[in-house]
Amino acid sequence: MSEDLASRECVPCQGGVPPLTPDEIAPLLARLEGWACVEDHHLEKRYTLPNFADALALVNRIGAVAEAQNHHPDLGLGWGWVTVAIWTHKIDGLTESDFVFAAKCDALVSAG
Repeated sequence: MSEDLASRECVPCQGGVPPLTPDEIAPLLARLEGWACVEDHHLEKRYTLPNFADALALVNRIGAVAEAQNHHPDLGLGWGWVTVAIWTHKIDGLTESDFVFAAKCDALVSAG
């Protein structure tokens, strides 16, 4: 289900729009696998990888997509793991583009 989200583009937020409500978040979150919505504010996921080199490579792939989409997550990196936290900083909350970017992250992991 996240494939259709992953194929979309992130839409830059100009501000002045309200963050998604819990009722708007729920169906979008249901289309993602393994992501948590924290306090209706941001999305989080931890990826487990076999070693540091693979984790670093994933961070670099996510970073490249983030630049291309102009949508920049907070990333954590350690031996065999990567954490991703996503929200729209301009409105300090979630937009549909955050879910699109989350799906793009999952697609990067699937693609290896």
